[in-house]
Amino acid sequence: MNAKSVLTSALPSEKLAVARWRFALAVVLLATLMSLLLWHVARLQVIPGEDKGFEFLQGQGDARTVRTEVIPAHRGVIADRNGEPLAVSTPVVSLWLNPQELPQDSPALAPLARALGEKERDLREKLKRYSGKEFVYLKRHMPPQDAEAILANRWPGVHGTTEYQRFYPAGEVAAHIVGFTNIDGMGQEGIELAFDRALTGVPGSKRVVKDLKGRVVRDDGELVAPRTGADVHLSIDMRMQYLAYRELKAAVARHRAKSGSLVLLDVKTGEVLAMVNQPSYNPNDRTGMQMAALRNRAITDQFEPGSPMKPLTAMAALETGRYKPHTLIDTNPGYIRVGKKTLVDPKNYGMIDLTKVITKSSQVGISKVALDLEPQTVRDMFYRLGLGQGTGVGFPGEGVGLLPNRSRWTPIERANFAFGYGMTVTALQLAQAYAVVANDGVRYPLSMMRVDQPAKVQGTPVVEPRYTRQVITMLETVLGNEGTGKQAQIESYPAAGKTGTVHKIGTHGYAEDRYRSVFAGLAPAADPRVVAVVVIEEPASGKYFGGEVAAPVFAKVAEGALRLLHVPPRLQQAEAKGVTERGPLT
Repeated sequence: MNAKSVLTSALPSEKLAVARWRFALAVVLLATLMSLLLWHVARLQVIPGEDKGFEFLQGQGDARTVRTEVIPAHRGVIADRNGEPLAVSTPVVSLWLNPQELPQDSPALAPLARALGEKERDLREKLKRYSGKEFVYLKRHMPPQDAEAILANRWPGVHGTTEYQRFYPAGEVAAHIVGFTNIDGMGQEGIELAFDRALTGVPGSKRVVKDLKGRVVRDDGELVAPRTGADVHLSIDMRMQYLAYRELKAAVARHRAKSGSLVLLDVKTGEVLAMVNQPSYNPNDRTGMQMAALRNRAITDQFEPGSPMKPLTAMAALETGRYKPHTLIDTNPGYIRVGKKTLVDPKNYGMIDLTKVITKSSQVGISKVALDLEPQTVRDMFYRLGLGQGTGVGFPGEGVGLLPNRSRWTPIERANFAFGYGMTVTALQLAQAYAVVANDGVRYPLSMMRVDQPAKVQGTPVVEPRYTRQVITMLETVLGNEGTGKQAQIESYPAAGKTGTVHKIGTHGYAEDRYRSVFAGLAPAADPRVVAVVVIEEPASGKYFGGEVAAPVFAKVAEGALRLLHVPPRLQQAEAKGVTERGPLT
């Protein structure tokens, strides 16, 4: 074997030796790199406490994707005494925009504006005005299906959030009692305002994961459960409320009156069964709403009541013991001069008793009685009946009226005060005063909340029952053939009450052509269950007496209410057969 062949045979062995060394080195280097990589990954993913380790990275990731969203809580339900809903919350969707995600020259502006029912120019102006913000409302309180149709287009920066909108099933019929909320769900009027804190729910929260475009990709569950607002059950009976509203609205329209109010009370509990006003408004659609229509006139408006105060003055006289229902009073010659004023009756009634003074609503007779009493006697009676003070219903803006308390009373002040001038009341206060008469002299606190345990309601005796019963007997004659309130009589439920026709104050004293028609009554007279007060302002149909404008409204509402309360009507025996209009006597 020559040298060349030996050299040639040795070369592969040398090359193999070098390859193994290199291979070993490569393996070591790769293993080292792998170990370093695993160590780095472990630092990032496993080992806690490391600077910018897994906790840091996880926090950074969550900060970009995990969000806490509010779960809205709806307001409590407002319902009538029978559970009929008067105010409920319905889910709606409000669309909002992040202006920084939607450029002002975006081609999405035109279709978005059309979907919102806006002009593209207005939407572009809004984007420009709020360009530095991250949130601006596009449209509030949309029906969910309409909002979802817009969100389905996935326009950049456009998002939706669930809210609740108040809906009022009774509309204008119960508007003055229930009131309404603003767009943010805060009470503004009526019960919505008075019980805003109780009705308002407490929002909850939940955790969600969103993608880079703000879309929810995973719901991680509820963090805090929302708490619904408390429900409120009113004393109002919507059947009676609808009845009262219908009759009052018809009367105001028929007599072309400026406004009207009606209050219906449950004598036994002091609950307000119905309270309506004209004009009214629709709380579900407040476009074009007049501010004057917002007032609950039955509670806020104060007025001179006029003749309905005469029976209460007579009760004060009876209480002194110096007068009886049949005490004679000389009203000749049909007028009386008091100071510089002359008070006149429609005709000269001559010598009449106290009962007939009320029957005929004699100005002269009641003035003579008032001038014969101590000045504070009548005022004390009025105050005990609840006048000049709040009724306790807790309604926003309630008026307390004016009940003068003078150290010295002039004769004309005493006379005017006795027949309802020189003082002011609300319709609710007047109803409360008549409720005391109807309830044997016991004054109950009035309530617009349902009384669940009537037996536990505590009343305050303020007048002896014998005097209130005598006054009711007097009031019955007002609805008789000789009285001023014949049109208030209810055939099935003989009633009692008092009419009032009041001159309203004008620019130069009392106006001769502007009247307030009033009727205050109770039924049935034998065992009163309801009291109602009807006030109609400035009738312009040619009729203005309380007995022909307000009294018929009382009759229809009181009769309907008594039937709904299941009060048995008086059975009337037929002339010859011993049968009644409702069937044979049993």
